[in-house]
Amino acid sequence: MSVKPKIMLSSLDAERLEILLESLPENAFPGREDLEAELARADVVDPEEIPSTVVTMNSTVKFEVTSSTEAFCLTLVYPKDVDTSGKTISVLAPVGSALLGLSQGDEIEWPKPGGGVLRVRIMEVTYQPERSGKYYR
Repeated sequence: MSVKPKIMLSSLDAERLEILLESLPENAFPGREDLEAELARADVVDPEEIPSTVVTMNSTVKFEVTSSTEAFCLTLVYPKDVDTSGKTISVLAPVGSALLGLSQGDEIEWPKPGGGVLRVRIMEVTYQPERSGKYYR
């Protein structure tokens, strides 16, 4: 696997994600260990210090999975906030976990359940709560 890009999380997102993971059974979803590893390697900063181009929780991000050459525009949410609109993606989904903490222009290879990898590229963070002054949503 290629070198992973630097990721950044707000302290609020990091804390909420740790609480979420602690509340779930060990085998609750494929990719749990990968998400935990990302949380462990992230630079954690105060919400006010997050650059406007970083994917945070509740951000809307335009990205592509390079194997499909199809672009997506989805909002990264906690599992409880996934809806049927088709416009949200859970942070516990493989692509959702891959998006977390990346910046515009970053690419990452992320393990797929059952083997293989996805290559995800961030095209644009079209909405970010912190950029809109919503630091403690």
